[in-house]
Amino acid sequence: MTDTYDSVTRTPERIAVLGGGSFGTSLASIAATKGARVRQWMRDDALAREITEQHHNSRYLPGIELNPTIKANTDMAWVLEDAELVLIAIPSSSFRAVVRMARPWLNEHQVLLSTTKGIEESTFSLMSDIVREETDSTHVGVLSGPNLASELAAGHLTATVVASDDPFTRASAQACLSCDYFRVYASNDRYGVELGGALKNIYAIGVGMAAALGMGANTKSMIMTRALAEMSRFAVSLGASPLTFLGLAGVGDLIVTCSSELSRNYRIGYAVGEGRTLDDAIETLGQVAEGVNTVRLVHQRASQEGIYMPLAGGLYRVLFEGVSPQDMGLTLMRSDHSSDVEFTLSRQDAQRDHHSLYETNQDPRT
Repeated sequence: MTDTYDSVTRTPERIAVLGGGSFGTSLASIAATKGARVRQWMRDDALAREITEQHHNSRYLPGIELNPTIKANTDMAWVLEDAELVLIAIPSSSFRAVVRMARPWLNEHQVLLSTTKGIEESTFSLMSDIVREETDSTHVGVLSGPNLASELAAGHLTATVVASDDPFTRASAQACLSCDYFRVYASNDRYGVELGGALKNIYAIGVGMAAALGMGANTKSMIMTRALAEMSRFAVSLGASPLTFLGLAGVGDLIVTCSSELSRNYRIGYAVGEGRTLDDAIETLGQVAEGVNTVRLVHQRASQEGIYMPLAGGLYRVLFEGVSPQDMGLTLMRSDHSSDVEFTLSRQDAQRDHHSLYETNQDPRT
């Protein structure tokens, strides 16, 4: 496999998937259905045997029939042997450790794609940053979008985004994963796409809380719309394009994560809204909900950088400081007046107009 864009004339034929969870397994099945040799790595030997021999992942995708050609194993060297494209579907808390484990069998010509929607706690690094730091690959990208794994595995029509500043990476991902029910769009805003995937998890927790409290469609719509404003504000301050958040990795992923009871972050929020403790909600879920850690990390970073994120801050206080969801909702509704779309009218201008109205007791336009 060469490393020039012009050489992308065929689908990568040897694909490795690192991770035995729901999304990694779904992607492995898609790639195998397209005819690639697919090997999947995981730590659990029993689960690896089940995928290989019984073509099921009963822990994460119960009832779903997987492509029978997938071979799963706990042997990292065997899984990565001759791989042309590597999909890394590992929770953010273990992501760097697994990439380091894989490093002896990785090379600079392989396409390495992260599918993890999270932020590393100790460094605030995104997963593609970790791949760049820990490997020699010149072909690094991310895959993100409105992709509930169980629906994807069941063959529901789904779209996603592959983002990289490297055209070879984008084309390779589209070639090996696009099929009749899974469409892969391209972007060159890797940072924006990856931040969109991480940040939307925060607000799914908030919508889940609102649903548990009996709030209706108006409330959910308000949270999602203001969430999009916060997401783009935060991402742009860190160098992303605001236009990315109008696409699948922004508003698309936000809608599905906030609207479906299949979303792990939504379910965490719903449990907290019902009055359960955060620890109890996490234990009941039994899977990683990246949004919980992301709430804390983003709130801390926004506070340090002076980025206005009232929803994220409110969720932080509910999850980690014991404030009730009802009290926090009332506080947010009583906060300072602001603008709707900041790229047309800034928040500062809206506040200045409002203050001027009270100070002069007249229309600030006169």
